[in-house]
Amino acid sequence: MVHSSTCGQGTGSSILSALQDLFSVTWLNRSKVEKQLQVISVLQWVLSFLVLGVACSAILMYIFCTDCWLIAVLYFTWLVFDWNTPKKGGRRSQWVRNWAVWRYFRDYFPIQLVKTHNLLTTRNYIFGYHPHGIMGLGAFCNFSTEATEVSKKFPGIRPYLATLAGNFRLPVLREYLMSGGICPVNRDTIDYLLSKNGSGNAIIIVVGGAAESLSSMPGKNAVTLRNRKGFVKLALRHGADLVPMYSFGENEVYKQVIFEEGSWGRWVQKKFQKYIGFAPCIFHGRGLFSSDTWGLVPYSKPITTVVGEPITIPKLEHPTQQDIDLYHTMYMEALVKLFDKHKTKFGLLETEVLEVN
Repeated sequence: MVHSSTCGQGTGSSILSALQDLFSVTWLNRSKVEKQLQVISVLQWVLSFLVLGVACSAILMYIFCTDCWLIAVLYFTWLVFDWNTPKKGGRRSQWVRNWAVWRYFRDYFPIQLVKTHNLLTTRNYIFGYHPHGIMGLGAFCNFSTEATEVSKKFPGIRPYLATLAGNFRLPVLREYLMSGGICPVNRDTIDYLLSKNGSGNAIIIVVGGAAESLSSMPGKNAVTLRNRKGFVKLALRHGADLVPMYSFGENEVYKQVIFEEGSWGRWVQKKFQKYIGFAPCIFHGRGLFSSDTWGLVPYSKPITTVVGEPITIPKLEHPTQQDIDLYHTMYMEALVKLFDKHKTKFGLLETEVLEVN
């Protein structure tokens, strides 16, 4: 009897141990799968941003030379009739904005959106996003998807992330961008959204643009803003309140080769910036399967976007330079104040200073 009891206890312990091992392996595998899904979700956006438009243009041109040429003709015909849609806010799709892939995208870094003040739905807004980073990943995740619940945090506010107008001349890419609520960053589009689209619109402008991306590097907190006043003039013409934002961690996710002023590399970058609208960067992140190799996948570093207090802007049909300078100064001071108030919460030292160029 004693022998039978001992065997029973031994068998029970073995079964329990085996089940524990099974569940631990399952959990481990699930964790690995989740991480790979996060990596893939980020990589698909990076590749879409970099090559989708060019690749689809090449494919359509190839199709035009095959027996399936009618498909290409129909799409280009549609493109002609639909050409001005991006200038009117595009075709936002709540279904696309709520895709599960964006939640994996968010969790990879992770990315979070911090609200500090309520926004009135009876007003329109221009959000200034800082810094640009290499790709503005925080801006995309927070305002072109619902992964960080922007619509719940700012109910009644419709965010429009503004990006290079040239992206909307590329087939298929333009549809993908518009589905997320992304629009061209040009005067026609902004004028339309702030004057003919009702209230509750928030246009997100990455103010520093291509020039700021050239100085993006880990450990650096600098913005290109001192001579960027066009967004303030637009805000005054439409009476749209200005909202400063700072995205802690945006500069940490990629490393790039920084060319010194006067070098041939910086000369090439500035020529691209002047004539094409963007500046090519030599950058790298981690590899697809290992963080120890180089690749296009950004490093997994937290990005926290803090939305500041809105600055009430009067409507002036013909603002003077003095008016523009006044509110531009107020905006710069508000941005620095926002940075100083939150910097220690997100890993920076109290002595860290925001460099405004």
